[in-house]
Amino acid sequence: MTAELVRGQNHPLSQVRLEIRVSAGTPIVAAAALSDETGRIHGAEWVAHPGAPTQPGLEVSRQAAADHRLAVDLDAVPEAVHRVGVLLALPAAGAGPARFGAVAAPFVAVTGLDGAEIASYTITGLEAESAVVALELYRRQGAWKVRAVGQGYAGGLAELLTDQGLPEARRLAGSIHDALAQGLARSVQAPPPRTADGDRSRQTAAGPDQSGTAPQPGQTPPTSPYGGQTPGGPGQPAPQTPSYPGAAPDPNAVAQPSTPTAGGPIDYSHPRRQNAAPPPPPPTAPPAAPGQPAQPVAGDATGWSMDERLYNQVWGMFEDLARSTAAYRSAVDFAESRMDKELEQALSDPRSRIGGQGDAAREAARARHDQLVAQAGEALDRDLTQLAAEAEVVEPALPPAYARWDSPVWHAYRVPMEIPMALRLGDLHLPEADRIRIPMLVRLPLERGLWIDSGRTGSSDGSVADSHALGRLALEAAVAHAARLLAVYPAGEFTVHVIDPAGSGAQPLAPLMRTSVLAAPPALGAAGVADVLGRLTQRVDLVQMAVRGGAADSLPPGFDTSQQLLIVNDFPHGFDDRAVNQLRYLADEGPAFGVHLMMVADREESSGYGPLLDPLWRSLLRLTPVPDDHLADPWVGHAWTYEPSLVPSGSQVLQQVLTQVAAARTKYV
Repeated sequence: MTAELVRGQNHPLSQVRLEIRVSAGTPIVAAAALSDETGRIHGAEWVAHPGAPTQPGLEVSRQAAADHRLAVDLDAVPEAVHRVGVLLALPAAGAGPARFGAVAAPFVAVTGLDGAEIASYTITGLEAESAVVALELYRRQGAWKVRAVGQGYAGGLAELLTDQGLPEARRLAGSIHDALAQGLARSVQAPPPRTADGDRSRQTAAGPDQSGTAPQPGQTPPTSPYGGQTPGGPGQPAPQTPSYPGAAPDPNAVAQPSTPTAGGPIDYSHPRRQNAAPPPPPPTAPPAAPGQPAQPVAGDATGWSMDERLYNQVWGMFEDLARSTAAYRSAVDFAESRMDKELEQALSDPRSRIGGQGDAAREAARARHDQLVAQAGEALDRDLTQLAAEAEVVEPALPPAYARWDSPVWHAYRVPMEIPMALRLGDLHLPEADRIRIPMLVRLPLERGLWIDSGRTGSSDGSVADSHALGRLALEAAVAHAARLLAVYPAGEFTVHVIDPAGSGAQPLAPLMRTSVLAAPPALGAAGVADVLGRLTQRVDLVQMAVRGGAADSLPPGFDTSQQLLIVNDFPHGFDDRAVNQLRYLADEGPAFGVHLMMVADREESSGYGPLLDPLWRSLLRLTPVPDDHLADPWVGHAWTYEPSLVPSGSQVLQQVLTQVAAARTKYV
């Protein structure tokens, strides 16, 4: 839920990429200032304002307006920055008001990039002030929070900046007002807000929103099944920090931080995504016929790139399907309870037992029930028809990282130059909408390990398969996921290790082994298990010490900084107590330092360890090799059926893709 702050109140921030939306009753100037832990601004280059609208991690509007949207990327601000202040001021010249007490109280909202409000603050109590520090984003014990400040200054921007320790405060304040007077600016193109009913806004025209109305609070988004962790997936705990761009620090990200230069656009890419071309303009939908819904267009959601717009559009499809299904189920439940109540009343009335009054009352109750259910079904069908039409245009437009293995996009596959935003692990659907499949995407780099459950599941497919067949299917699913990870990372930036103690996975692992994309042959026996776990544990220790000590440059020469994936088959065969502890350590600490775990295991087979392994299973995202309705959506309480993303039988696409990956890796080395 949105936190409605009062002056002095704070609220934790679960995201680092934010929008700050400002609404006022008159044109105002919006700026943002970086300051150290004492609140001091070190120089003019620490302030984003209309004359210099971009600073590291900040982008503001170039003009005075009644509505503003400020872009903030807290991961991109310098390490010396501990506070980000949002500054509002009335223009110094013109016929407008000279004090905030003469206009409506400004409203400020902190939102995610999907438009969902995190916190809001209405700045009341202002009188003679012409400048105000509205909000402050600040670091506290390694996490970011927002505080409602509301500190006003009758002396305007010059007094405000002087109070924050800026030596050239008056000169900077003058340059800001000069920039406005000289008309330096054009409006900053910002993503459209969510509408009041929670539907996703469609970008139909370029340019700023000229409505002049206050932003509508967006609905709290669901815990998304494809948003990683940011947001999390069904059945996943709430995320602590976004996995993109680069919240899980790898050695490269620390050694070469992504910091935008003053005067240029904010770089919202992953630290390794340095070769991205400028994003294409968002597509616009053709005009709809009167009375007809708008024709869906792929990539028309908000976002800073086509990759992100498609990701957000898929997330929106999930949200729409969840909401429509919840409305239908709620209507049916209401119809059932209403009918039960009416029947109970009819039976409890002695007069209804005489003649045909009782039968008539019961028939009327059932008729009203059927009418309500039919109306709910019609509304659901309309929503599903629109969603199906959207899915038909979105699915063919998805890039390889988001596409199914049978998509034609894989036939034109080339090893990418940059890391995508997310990865497809399968599809999700609900029983009321079995024809609609929503891609299940997780953010990259992975923040949680994956557990491919080779035990018996609750699905009909799993109940008829024996343990051997399920184990083979689970390892095939793991190979497909690993191949996709290899395919979407640039050459040399993703490495796969395999532990197969008994050598039972030779056939499913063949595509990885034939193409030589593995770092080494699968480790066999207890000795192989100990060797691989020892090396990866040591790697996590080294990177952890380097990152936490701020000395990423001190890693040994030739150190492999690529992301590492460990596939463990047939657990717990070949694992002793030491190996189990190392595995738990990798599951807990590995993702933050570039080592990811993919377990192929039946939990019952490790039951001999008792509750010792419970934290391990809980830390992993459980997937199944066959369709199963085990993923829970805490937003509206749906149980989603998950279908794994598998290579079609007889297809050579996996072999072709891995061959290209291996060739690119050879050139890279």
